[in-house]
Amino acid sequence: MRVLGVDPGLTRCGLGVVDGGLGRSVTCVAVDVVRTPADAELSTRLLRISDAVEHWLDVHRPEAVAVERVFSQHNVRTVMGTAQAGGVVALNAARRGLPVVFHTPSEVKAAVTGSGRADKAQVTGMVTRLLKLESQPKPADAADALALAICHLWREPMRKRLAEAEARAAELARTHKAKLAAAAKDKTRRAAGDTNSGRDTRR
Repeated sequence: MRVLGVDPGLTRCGLGVVDGGLGRSVTCVAVDVVRTPADAELSTRLLRISDAVEHWLDVHRPEAVAVERVFSQHNVRTVMGTAQAGGVVALNAARRGLPVVFHTPSEVKAAVTGSGRADKAQVTGMVTRLLKLESQPKPADAADALALAICHLWREPMRKRLAEAEARAAELARTHKAKLAAAAKDKTRRAAGDTNSGRDTRR
């Protein structure tokens, strides 16, 4: 499976494409960072990000897109910019019918390093090791994009199995509830029939 990981941001938007192989093997296909000038109009910056993402979707043809979820930051302006960039990415993917999954930073860190509290240096180091890269991807946005793709490749199969199990359990619960309701209804109907029969006998 091929996944495009996106670390959204207005100033720097990390893009990384990773192929998943047998087991947990992963291979880096491409990685880069899209930059937009801080003094440019918001619409212009979002358009530049959109164009870059469209190009990557055309060239690399991923089967899914993984985007970092805006979790919590103190700078509201930064949060807004990150969310807007992430929205553009999701829209581009949705237009192509590609599944888009948002992963929190802690989910990504836990998937890649084993700790949801890992720092950026640890994430970058593990990404470099897992993908067998000759040098560390820089800036950190590039490494984060690759980490998102790896996280998706490793977590999505488990998430799907869990969702399928939950759906089966819900279906079994609905079936059981329907059977109980039918049994109760049948019991009530039989009781009503017995009562009516008793009345007929007395007559």
